[in-house]
Amino acid sequence: MNGAEALVQSLLQAGIDTCFANPGTSEMHFVSALDRHPGMRCVLGLFEGVVTGAADGYGRMMDKPAVTLMHCGPGLTNGMANLHNARRANTPVLNLIGDQADSIVALDPPLTADTTALAQTLSVWTRRSNDPARVSADAMEGIRASMEAPGVASLILPSDAAWTEGGQIAAYLPPAPPTGPTGLAVDRAAQMLSNGKKTVLLLSNRALREAPLELAGRIAHKTGARLMTLSQIPRLQAGLGRVPIERIPYNVDLSIQALAGVEQIIQIGAREPVNFFAYPDKPNTPMPEGCTCHMVTRPDQDHLAALDAIAQAIGASENAPRPSPPDHGTLSGAPTPELLGAAIQKTLPENAIIVDESVSYGRALLPAFTTANPHDYLHLNGGSIGLGIPMATGAATACPDRRVVALQADGSALYTVQGLWTQAREGLNVTTIVLSNRSYAILQGEMTAVGAKPGPAAQELFDLDRPSIDWQSIAKGFGILATRAENMEDLVDQINRANNTPGPSLIELII
Repeated sequence: MNGAEALVQSLLQAGIDTCFANPGTSEMHFVSALDRHPGMRCVLGLFEGVVTGAADGYGRMMDKPAVTLMHCGPGLTNGMANLHNARRANTPVLNLIGDQADSIVALDPPLTADTTALAQTLSVWTRRSNDPARVSADAMEGIRASMEAPGVASLILPSDAAWTEGGQIAAYLPPAPPTGPTGLAVDRAAQMLSNGKKTVLLLSNRALREAPLELAGRIAHKTGARLMTLSQIPRLQAGLGRVPIERIPYNVDLSIQALAGVEQIIQIGAREPVNFFAYPDKPNTPMPEGCTCHMVTRPDQDHLAALDAIAQAIGASENAPRPSPPDHGTLSGAPTPELLGAAIQKTLPENAIIVDESVSYGRALLPAFTTANPHDYLHLNGGSIGLGIPMATGAATACPDRRVVALQADGSALYTVQGLWTQAREGLNVTTIVLSNRSYAILQGEMTAVGAKPGPAAQELFDLDRPSIDWQSIAKGFGILATRAENMEDLVDQINRANNTPGPSLIELII
């Protein structure tokens, strides 16, 4: 067998059975091998940003990598923005990047780039596999690295290594279980929780799953510590019966207010809070001066074990109280962020997945979701917009029996709108709500935050209303059922209809 055939068989044996692809000439032998070795589900994306964003959503929901298939350095660069988001979310992804054959590289053909260097900028592991006998073994190492970090791994495969005979099937050796915290780290956390200071228990990564949150809730209930997470959330298990958590706001002034008076932060799988950007005459972190931080577990460690050890050390055995769902009554009138949150709370199906790229309009929505039906919540982690539609595509691919509800800002949706076609082609159960304010509203807020003075020329770069985007026509052109809502009564009706209709739907909400 050739290198490509051995690679496909090895991936399947390792349990990697989904590939988000936008192939080119260098990948044709891998594509051909798929017919001879069935079992790999290949999902076509019309743009590499859809491919990589879908792999992010898939990896977050499956806790294992999908394969991305991309074409040479330029194909990789098309997908790099959403690989940046995956890296920031610590999502396992295995990039398979076809490249120029070694025999032609020295002649510098037009599509040649330093693909390895490009991949290294956002990968925890990168390798160029020149030997067909080593291709599969290299891929198995890449999968392991993506799970250990966790993060993005990139295998560059020259086309002659794919077509040359001598490929060998390689076995996958799973990584060792994640390490727990040291006793010293647990002891210090217990001491901090008992010293009477204003304390935040800051969680991220897999500490935001239901079982770790349960323990964190007990600790917070016992000690009075605040339970918080960063403004970017890779995957949160939320909803009725689960422990709610505060999010540090994105806005720098609001984040400073949220942490005002905090004296110490205990980190479980979370980095120290930092602002997205520097702003004139404002601190670079929302933490008060003199605030002490203590990291108990890194993102790759065992957060459940850490929280269990801390809970035992301080005798936290009583469950935290849960909020009751409010009675919103009949929702009516013009849309507001508060009413949108209430609409999602009322209509969210059991065990749904919320994908949130609502950007500026949706920053205050998370509290409303704490009393929705139990669900998983995925958020834009790296700040590179254009993730929402692809991430919903990947999440729905991973969990075909669950409804995905995607809250999508209109400006960022246009970055990767081609993902709607993939949703239609695959029959994915996604309800996309496009929040149509016909502007880059986030930039208007950032203009004020940095102290710049907006004028007519600046406003030209923020407005999307000349011409206005016709979302219904765009969605229908990609094969998606589409409606428009201008008031809450219509929105609730349309969400319920979409959630109960198999396959993808899109609702344009005029805000």
